[in-house]
Amino acid sequence: MKKVINNPDNVVQETIEGFIAANKHLYKKVENVNGVIRKDLKDKVAVVTGGGSGHEPLFIGLVGEGLADGVALGNVFAAPTPYNVQEVAKAVDAGKGVLFVYGNYSGDVLNFDMAVELLELDDINCKTVLVTDDVASAPVERKADRRGIAGDIFVVKIAGAAAEKGLCLEEVANIAQRANDQTFSIGVGLSPGTIPGVKELPYTLGDDEIEVGMGIHGEPGVERTKLKPADELTDNLMEILLEEGNIVAGDEVSVLVNGLGSTTLMELLIVNRRVEHILEQRGIRAYDMDVNSYCTTQEMGGFSITLLKLDDELKELYNAPAYSPYYKK
Repeated sequence: MKKVINNPDNVVQETIEGFIAANKHLYKKVENVNGVIRKDLKDKVAVVTGGGSGHEPLFIGLVGEGLADGVALGNVFAAPTPYNVQEVAKAVDAGKGVLFVYGNYSGDVLNFDMAVELLELDDINCKTVLVTDDVASAPVERKADRRGIAGDIFVVKIAGAAAEKGLCLEEVANIAQRANDQTFSIGVGLSPGTIPGVKELPYTLGDDEIEVGMGIHGEPGVERTKLKPADELTDNLMEILLEEGNIVAGDEVSVLVNGLGSTTLMELLIVNRRVEHILEQRGIRAYDMDVNSYCTTQEMGGFSITLLKLDDELKELYNAPAYSPYYKK
């Protein structure tokens, strides 16, 4: 796969340099590590996110007002190191504690947990909320084992808004956990993404094949089947999400239709149109609908649908102002 890069070993560093160059007034790099923080840090609980690079604008695009205060970035599709996480957290800590919000992947959990142990030796209080929105990655009785995908957007948004309100660390963590518990996603893969500098595809799909439930790194899904019309495919995915979330008539949801990299806005809008039809038919209110490519896998083909089941408090925090160059409310 052709890529506009230099040395593959430098793509993360050069990505950060390009991001800072475009947004000097808002961000700065954390010295000696692949991390970015806000310049306008406030006297509040700090929210830190992070994970492997290659999913842009996730995770770097979730740093900003009403969002995360800092991000620790690993190599492409690899967890950031404990030292990386530690230095980002120290750079944003205002003495009121640090909340880590990131997707539930074994490498990330291991390295973030090691960073927490190191930070607590420095008397920095930390809490963690793992995003586990991917309903296809484990059955409901093992919800804690599920992966985090595009639901990161909603959970970081809610956590950032709660921190901006001046809530304490435990309160921010509790409401971020509730947001995660009310967030449900499922994706479908149409074609693989690639790793910069690696020529071999990580997996293959036939020209007329799709994989329902495929993860953002190509993790196996729940069904490999023939490509279906958009409405039929969306119907199938929504049936799973509504059942998983116990979302019924009278409920309100925020919707995210997320592209995985190469799927066009035209296709995503066609899916979103069907999502709205289904919700209307079932008496469920679509409080907000966002159609964009936030959680990507390079040029991977496919999309995911995420539903955030709202209550009054989650709605208030969802509506709170937020800004980054790639996400705004």
